[in-house]
Formats: sequence, C-alpha cells, structure tokens
Amino acid sequence: MKQRILIVGSGFAGMWAAVSAARLAHLHQRDDINIQVLAPQPELRVRPRFYENNVASLVSPLAPLFASTGVDFIAGNAESIDDKEKKVLYRNEQGQLTSLSYDRLVLATGSNAKRFNVVGADQFAFDIDQLESAKVFEKHLQNLPLQPDTPQRNTLVVCGGGFTGIELATELPSRLKALFGEDTQTKVIVVERGSMIGGRYSQALREVVAQASQELGIEWRLNAEVSSIDDTGVTLSDGSHIASSTVVWTVGVQANPLTEQLDAKRDNQGRLYVDENLQVVGLSGVYATGDVANAATDTLGNTALMTCQHAIQLGKFAGNNVVASLIDIAQLPYRQENYVTCLDLGSWGAVFTEGWDQQVKFVREEAKKIKVSITNELIYPPKAERDSAFAAADPLAPFV
Repeated sequence: MKQRILIVGSGFAGMWAAVSAARLAHLHQRDDINIQVLAPQPELRVRPRFYENNVASLVSPLAPLFASTGVDFIAGNAESIDDKEKKVLYRNEQGQLTSLSYDRLVLATGSNAKRFNVVGADQFAFDIDQLESAKVFEKHLQNLPLQPDTPQRNTLVVCGGGFTGIELATELPSRLKALFGEDTQTKVIVVERGSMIGGRYSQALREVVAQASQELGIEWRLNAEVSSIDDTGVTLSDGSHIASSTVVWTVGVQANPLTEQLDAKRDNQGRLYVDENLQVVGLSGVYATGDVANAATDTLGNTALMTCQHAIQLGKFAGNNVVASLIDIAQLPYRQENYVTCLDLGSWGAVFTEGWDQQVKFVREEAKKIKVSITNELIYPPKAERDSAFAAADPLAPFV
C-alpha cells in the first residue's frame, strides 16, 4: 500500500513542496509514495504582481508540471483538518464534502488580507489580495473614465504604506494617465499609521521611497488612521475626510484560518511555529510552509517573511523533508540566510537592497531590470520537464 503525502495549497510554497517531494522520492526510487496536491485550481497565481495591469494574465497552469513530475492534483477547498485521524475534509468541485487520508501533511494554504474593524471597509474598499478581488479592482479602474470628471473620481486612496501599498501607489499615477489622459489632474494618497514613509525599512530604503513618492506626486498622510469608509471616500480618526471614489485596503495579512484547526502554537499572524525541519511543533507528521509557517531563516534571530522569496524555499525544504521522514533518511534543516528587497516604484523605477539591514544596491532603471527579472521569470514555475523541474526543486540549489 502506498504511503500518502497530502499538500494543501498550490501557491509558491505548495507547488514547490510537491515538486521537491517528487524529486526526493524519484532519487530514492520510491514508487510506493503518492504525492497529492489539494487546491481549488491547478494553477499558480502570481500574487506579487497583482498591483499591475491585466491581472487575469498573472496565472501559470500547473497541470503539465504536476503530470511531468508524477504529482496527483485534486480540485477542492479544504475545510477542516483532523490530525488525530490523519484526514482532511474538503469540498469538491460538485460541492460535495469528502475526505482525504494522509501519512504526512504539508499545510501550504497561504495568507489573506487582514480585515480590521473599520466601518465600511468590507463594503466600500477594494483590495488586490486575491485574483478575484484584484480583477474587481481593475474593472473598477477601467470604468472610472465613465464617471464625471471630479476631484473625487480623480483621487485614489491607498490604506497602508507597507510593501503592497507602496508598489500599488507608485504604479497608479501612470495607470491613471493612461485612463484619463495626460492633462487630467489626479491624486494618489497613502494613509499610513506610522510616523514616516516606509517606516518598516532601513533609512536608506525609506529615503528612496520618499524620493520616488515626491517625484511621482504621491501624497502621504502619516500618523493617520482610517475611521470609516463609504461611497464618498475615507474619514480619518481626526475627523478629516478624503473624497475618493477608489479606496484600496492593503493593511496587513493573516495566515489562512486552517491553521486554527490544529492544536498547535501560533504567532499573532496565525502562523504555526515549526522546527528547523518545518514540522509543526508538537505535531508528528504535520508540516507547515510558506505564509502559514513561523520559521527561523538562520541562527541570528531572523524569521521568514510572508513573501514569495521565502515561500519558494520553504516549499522546497518542506517537500524534501516529508519524503525524508517517510523513508527514514536525514532531513534538511531549513536555512535561507540571504535576504533581498526589491520594491517596484512604478514609472520612477525600483529599488533593490541586500541583507536584513537593507543596504541599497541599485535604484531606478537598474533596479527595475532586476525587479522585472524576478517577477517575470524567477518566481514562475519551472518548465514542465521532469529533470529540469527536479533540479530547480533541490532545496540546496542556488536561489536569491
């Protein structure tokens, strides 16, 4: 009887976990291991690019890759986990509730935008967190020219000045010019609770973001909190109001709620604490990876971030280690000591930093070339050819 590895999720971490698991099973000629991926669709949605235009194109099919590497795909939405009985309940394409059994489980269900208790946010704010919501936002932008030319129509508010908020805000001026024409006066405003632009980053990186914002005409409202959102715009906690027909919520992310199904310790973002092999602490046979894992990247106290940069490597190590645990060979402790930041800054260019202290190495056009290379090539799935896919899935192969 075959031993079963079930990977829940087909994002960056889930996809790479599957290929990495298939790789190690193949290297050890273990035909008695069945690797399954449970996800709504056999596709990788390139979420880091959802701030861009033509978001429907930012999807990469995974069926050919899975077929070439011997991974079985099951379409469905996971609803609950029973780690005692080693089963996952899921809703199939016909809406029926059914179950899958496993010998090893890899939870790779990603994250979702965090919704705070802001009046009107769910009803009136857009987001680019998932493909469906990003499509809704894009359609809204395309329909803006049909509205009367008013300051409210021409003002866009981005709530949150983190990575996603900065990339979206700096992308919007050029998109609005394409929609309205060069002569229309538009305004992009970032509402940020912090006291400085890019407060989460190094001083050198903050200065670049501030410079790009100034040159692009982006206004920052610092030390500001959103009190409510309605069809006329945003009201801040100090009582001031920003008239806008377009408010986008980019404040924070939370691990997929499936993590709550497990009796295990989680951090304040809902991520499961894992050991160096990415096994969930206190749970035998259950691994977590990507955005649902709180994992140490090194011995210096750094923790993997909820980014594809870390999810890709986390997936490779998790896939390798579940197979290693089944065939009783040494697992590979997860390590990802190199860290870079590559922040798209719209028509201004980009900024590329190295290290956890974010030393700025490239800006403007040079950094933009790196950004395009990363987001258009590096993070995409490998070619659907077994040997090349397995080579790319090696956890110890060079990566960023």
